[in-house]
Amino acid sequence: MEVVVRSIESRIADAASPLRDAKDLEPLFDRIGDARFVLLGAASHGTSEYYRWRSAVTRHLFASLGFSTMAVEGDWPDCHRVTRWLRGEAPGADAEDVLRTFERWPTWMWANQEIAELVDELAAHRASTGGEVGFYGLDVYSLWDSLAQVGAYLRDQAPEALQTALEAFECFDSAGRDMDEYASLAGWLRPSCEAEVVRLLTDVRRQAAMLATEADRLDLEQNAVVIRDAERYYRAMVHGGSASLNVRDEHMVDTLERIAEHHGRRSRAVVWAHNTHIGDARFTDMARAGLINLGQRMRERHADEGVVAVGFGSYQGSVIASSRWGAPAKRMSVPPARPGSWEDLCHRALGEDALILLGDLEDEELWRPVGQRAIGVVYDPEDEGGNYVPTIVPSRYDAFVYLDRTRALHPLHEIEPAEEPREAPETFPSGL
Repeated sequence: MEVVVRSIESRIADAASPLRDAKDLEPLFDRIGDARFVLLGAASHGTSEYYRWRSAVTRHLFASLGFSTMAVEGDWPDCHRVTRWLRGEAPGADAEDVLRTFERWPTWMWANQEIAELVDELAAHRASTGGEVGFYGLDVYSLWDSLAQVGAYLRDQAPEALQTALEAFECFDSAGRDMDEYASLAGWLRPSCEAEVVRLLTDVRRQAAMLATEADRLDLEQNAVVIRDAERYYRAMVHGGSASLNVRDEHMVDTLERIAEHHGRRSRAVVWAHNTHIGDARFTDMARAGLINLGQRMRERHADEGVVAVGFGSYQGSVIASSRWGAPAKRMSVPPARPGSWEDLCHRALGEDALILLGDLEDEELWRPVGQRAIGVVYDPEDEGGNYVPTIVPSRYDAFVYLDRTRALHPLHEIEPAEEPREAPETFPSGL
């Protein structure tokens, strides 16, 4: 076994190149080539280096490769406010002002210093080039905010259609705005709100067709789609299994395709989401559980246009996460990766930050599942047993950014006091 381990480590080392600054990303850009979709993952939602290296990639994609769209695992209404600010249509002295308005838990995912720096640079890029820049949310969780957006539009612009929005609102409100409660009631005790949201989407699409700008049509219709798919998501939750998770990722895919269509056939998009969304589910144990994800669907539907998926992971460090769902964020330690895991193999093979082009890995041992760490917004460093996804790494991604030691993200909102001093953020040289 030891001989096999050494062979795997040597193969990883052969496929890797040191990652010290943005110039070291050139092999990745060569791999991206003219691909239309670049999917950038992360092994957590609270690690500074994941955000900073994804920012370095994104800067280059916008500045040198003609990308105009950034889509993230976030809420549509919040993220669309960023797009409107980038266009000069929303208040805020800088990106930090806009991101502080992100109030739905977990706020730290997008309201952080790392994202603020990137969005400010995207604004400067737009100002200097005059090109279009979009920052969009792909997720399905913003039911109440999206319902408020649709209701406000109908009240001001199409009061004759407002009744359908009120019926949908009243239907959901009868569960006390508790979507877990709604899921239980809709599953067992009463009819769901499905009919109300379908009528609402039909009315909204009719109204959207009369709007003057395509951007406004996209915003209005997408909020209505979020309402429909959020209802499907929460209703599916009560039955357990893979149904609700698949609703979520299918929504992400459909949203990304809608955004790409809005920006035109020549547009190119970069996506930021967790590894569990962008890494092809067919090459993990997710497939056995009946799960699909964004990365799988994009490869299946858009292979002819080019889809490049980049995973991210680290051996140890610190992270921003919560101890339970909805609890305050805090800085936590991340212990060394479990022996035999992908991160452990990379640590032993490399011992430093590196870019690994997975197409160069030929060792047959690496075409078998190994555990790959996945940290969610809820995390317990003392119990990491469920934090490893069996993965055939060279098939799940096209490239992998390995970071030997990482540090916690820098949220804009207050977090619980850390046990050790908070580190000051570093910045990469601007690529825009």
